[in-house]
Amino acid sequence: MTKPKPTPASNFIRNIIAEDLKNNKNDGRVVTRFPPEPNGYLHIGHAKSICLNFGVAKENEGGICNLRFDDTNPSKEEVEYVESIKEDVQWLGFHWDDRLFYASDYFEQLYAYAVQLVKAGKAYVCSLSADEIRENRGTLTMSGKDSPYRTRSVEENLDLFQRMRAGEFEDGAHVLRAKIDMASPNVVMRDPTLYRIRKVPHHRTGDTWCIYPMYDFAHCLSDSIEGITHSLCTLEFENNRQLYDWILDELDVDCHPQQIEFARLNLSYTVLSKRKLVELVQGRHVSGWNDPRMPTISGLRRRGYTPESIRNFCERIGVARRDSTVDIALLEFGIREDLNKLAPRVMGVLRPLRVVIDNYPEDQVEELDALNNPEDLAMGTRKIPFSRVIYIEQDDFLEEPPKKFFRLAPGREVRLRYAFFITCVDVVKDKETGQIIELHCTYDPATRGGSSPDGRKVKATLHWVSASHAINAEARVYDHLFVKENPDEEKDVDFKTHLNSNSLNRCPFLVEPSLKGAPSGSRYQFERLGYFCVDSVDSSDNALVFNRTVTLRDTWAKIRKQQQK
Repeated sequence: MTKPKPTPASNFIRNIIAEDLKNNKNDGRVVTRFPPEPNGYLHIGHAKSICLNFGVAKENEGGICNLRFDDTNPSKEEVEYVESIKEDVQWLGFHWDDRLFYASDYFEQLYAYAVQLVKAGKAYVCSLSADEIRENRGTLTMSGKDSPYRTRSVEENLDLFQRMRAGEFEDGAHVLRAKIDMASPNVVMRDPTLYRIRKVPHHRTGDTWCIYPMYDFAHCLSDSIEGITHSLCTLEFENNRQLYDWILDELDVDCHPQQIEFARLNLSYTVLSKRKLVELVQGRHVSGWNDPRMPTISGLRRRGYTPESIRNFCERIGVARRDSTVDIALLEFGIREDLNKLAPRVMGVLRPLRVVIDNYPEDQVEELDALNNPEDLAMGTRKIPFSRVIYIEQDDFLEEPPKKFFRLAPGREVRLRYAFFITCVDVVKDKETGQIIELHCTYDPATRGGSSPDGRKVKATLHWVSASHAINAEARVYDHLFVKENPDEEKDVDFKTHLNSNSLNRCPFLVEPSLKGAPSGSRYQFERLGYFCVDSVDSSDNALVFNRTVTLRDTWAKIRKQQQK
């Protein structure tokens, strides 16, 4: 029997939409949009917006959500970013069907709207430099100064604006500004720029245009053209709402969407500023946008995150009116929760310690049954080879074990997962360094499968691999990209000074032979080590690379940490 789908938790946006539908506002329509700028890859903060915009549309009968690229700045936009955004939205499980749009689709119409404002005396061509405009804008406590070009006639403004479009002027020579109020308490309303000259080819329109609309001008009008009912955006655009409404009111458009702001996602030990992510990529502090340490959707996907875990995370953190920071541990909890049900269990050894089982026949190899996932017995079993020489983790043996360390030690008996009970009888060390080279153990053949017929108990179960059958692979073990919980809170300190030099550790990895040819992107729980994913870029059949997605809980590590305090 299929379980009923849980009802999404209520939030103020869902409540607003519900009230609008109750009052038949917008003729009972719900039309949202996800409007990324194609100037970088999407990150986990965008995932929240994707889930919200596509989600509330899907929740309401007849609701639709557009995917629209706000491609108004060709100097920073690339086709690569467009394609990556499409891939990310689809991977998260959302579909725009035939509702794929671009602000560049509307360039001619947007230009006509700008001309309309000029003719109405609501916009003018300003010839101040960008620095001069910034200086004249004023502050929160001091009014701005009128541009000396504010009094140009309608005819002069029309002539200059048309010549701007014709390409007569160089970048920065003129801009088109709205004529609003330089004394407005809202700095955004102090004659904001609507158009600027950019003699840069556009990824869709080529050299057709050399003037481009500013985001604030193009965004609200694109919403209106598409018949958007609820324009959902993050709190950073709260002050821009007044301009959003002013433009639509002055142009008296048929559709005036309602802009609603919600808190953006802030995540501990992470930066979610696209500008700063660009710095990390261009400065080669990471290997690219899809580096598994990056908070980008493509980076999370490469690291092994599932779309379900990200959607559940976005639903779990909810939608609020005020900014806050979410602990990255909640994101990690979500992927553990998901992979615990889905990921097959396998074994591998990161820091191998050779173990010779003295009383096991030298040439004997036997196949043992191992569960693929104890959480889902329907996933069946697999065969793993056992032989006289195996490897265990170095951390699973201590010659002089402290209290509460229950793993292997001299004279102590432990269980090998799915195999036998073994007892350590000898420790072989390097004569010069004193480093442990190998252990010698004996096994009890009556404990095959990991249980004793006489009922005796052991306190530890170790993972292992057969030395002659293990596959050589590489493990990439990740930590947080930053060592500081809020790496960009200090405005006068470069956030990159908080980069974690140990955020990536590459190490040899011995894995069980069932993983030979493991497909790209496949996810596994390596018992007692964590959840890993086959790297989608660097892994091959002959050179497997596993990215650690997230750790498992380690009781002994917690105890040891407490003892060291």
